[in-house]
Amino acid sequence: MEDLHTDSYLPIEHYGVIGNLKTVALVSLTGSIDFMSFPTFDSPTVFARLLDAQKGGSFSITPVMQDFHSKQLYLPGTAVLLTRFFSDEGIAELTDFMPIVHHKGENLCAIVRQVTAVRGDLTFRMVCNPAFHYGQATANYSFTDTGVFFRAEHDGGVVLRLLADVPLQLREGTGYTEFVVRESETVHIVLESVSEDETPSLHPIGYYINTLYDETVNFWRHWISQSTYRGRWTEIVHRSAITLKLLTSYEHGSMVAAATFGLPETIGGVRNWDYRYTWIRDAAFTMYAFLRLGFTEEATAFLHWIHARTEEDKLYLMYTIDGRHELAERELPHLEGYKGSRPVRIGNGAQEQLQLDIYGELIDTIYIYNNQHHAITFEFWRCIVKQVECVIADWRKPDHSIWEVRSDKREFLHSRLMCWVAMDRAIKIADHRSFPYPQALWHAVRDEIYYDVFDGFWNPQVGAWVQYKGANQVDASVLLMPLTHFVSPDEPRWLATLKVVEKTLGMDVLLYRYKDSPAVDGLAGEEGTFTLCSFWYIEALAKSGEVTRALDSFEKMLGYANHLGLFAEQISKNAAHLGNFPQAFTHLALISAALELDKQLDRLGFQPRDGTT
Repeated sequence: MEDLHTDSYLPIEHYGVIGNLKTVALVSLTGSIDFMSFPTFDSPTVFARLLDAQKGGSFSITPVMQDFHSKQLYLPGTAVLLTRFFSDEGIAELTDFMPIVHHKGENLCAIVRQVTAVRGDLTFRMVCNPAFHYGQATANYSFTDTGVFFRAEHDGGVVLRLLADVPLQLREGTGYTEFVVRESETVHIVLESVSEDETPSLHPIGYYINTLYDETVNFWRHWISQSTYRGRWTEIVHRSAITLKLLTSYEHGSMVAAATFGLPETIGGVRNWDYRYTWIRDAAFTMYAFLRLGFTEEATAFLHWIHARTEEDKLYLMYTIDGRHELAERELPHLEGYKGSRPVRIGNGAQEQLQLDIYGELIDTIYIYNNQHHAITFEFWRCIVKQVECVIADWRKPDHSIWEVRSDKREFLHSRLMCWVAMDRAIKIADHRSFPYPQALWHAVRDEIYYDVFDGFWNPQVGAWVQYKGANQVDASVLLMPLTHFVSPDEPRWLATLKVVEKTLGMDVLLYRYKDSPAVDGLAGEEGTFTLCSFWYIEALAKSGEVTRALDSFEKMLGYANHLGLFAEQISKNAAHLGNFPQAFTHLALISAALELDKQLDRLGFQPRDGTT
């Protein structure tokens, strides 16, 4: 096989993801870890080869075989990833995982890599080349009888130790070894974080071999066993749930929108954003998905986290994983970007935008939690009242809305719709719990917003509810109107709008989020179809009674997933994955669409897909 990791970039979809609920790493089909922020999701990277083939750093284990090909799979019900290599010389298997040891109270962060020769005696080459602080920090290297140590001079004192049960070398600042694995034998290589004061009590490699593999597998299988999903797409729904869990912080309860930053929405384009933060919108939708699958602990932890945020001066639209909101956007000019897609950005300037829709998404999730799982406290209710008061004061204002446009503010339909959701769900919580609130005012505002959406955004010339007041085009976020119960799925205006969405934004099951991008969002360049929107479309079809079309469309969309069932943000003209990967929003929308399809198919008397009753 061509050594793709010396002179080119792999497709985004050629990666799997492993993690430890603190951070994640992307593992390629060729056995290279090409992205990892460390030690947390939103920390600087130690591996970022995905964003610069020369300077980014990577951790590769590759067979020295001619004309090999590879496949990947997850151990069922886990985030343990297997990469298999096949050639006439033999068959090998690389197992990658990050140990989950939170129950011990141990602050461990490690990547464990196990290489097994299934058939034949096979030679492998390992190269570990950390590039601290986005490839900007100077590193010190040392080699002792306990392993190879990598120390960053200006990256918060990060120290990594590489250890193995085969001899290691240090070559010009790179950990290196070439080793033979005999048939049916296994070699272990570990990269772990350590502190300077931990050196006398470092873990032996046997700790990872004999203990943490089984504990990690058991953790994931116990976690997924709590799922209440009994529908037709168990494997893909559970894989999406595990992916969402991988993007969730065990310590804080918050979650990131995606594992990566800087991956382009068009190859060579400038739409390259940092998604390693907690968006109120994305996290709220994710907790909604967790609740519907029975994962109540995650929803509870997130609501504790969001409660603390709502007690602050104001609710920001995004935060770091630990709740800070200093996210200044800047470029990393020393990185060439994925396939030359500059600029590479970290931080996110959208933090300063007004996005009024976040109140609806958040309060809707709190409503579901309060209604179906556990009653919220009155103290939390007081924090919700503060957010409702913001909606009452601001709902008429133009904003940047869900797509975070960087052009002029407008009165966007989606923001106005979600302001209605915020009022409606807050009223329902108050009435259900008999909480005090100004009933006449809140009901009047809710109704005023409803009329404004229903009449003010309807364009009779277009025959649809349009993207913003005065617009002549639709936006795929209109698909949320029946999903949020704003309108009945057989409302005539809704059915007319659905047809316009299909005609102007759709290509079979693939949907753009909107057209005429530069005029709408103020950014140059094109983008791919938005995978999230396709799953919204499928759910809306199912709700509108077109269950057969929805079912066919869902199966088609699953065919666009990568080999592991993972999705990036977008799909290109040639069906390659684009944007940050894997993206939480896409996977939670997949879960929601599957649940709605199951509901409608059950209603129609369809048998489950596996033939069971």
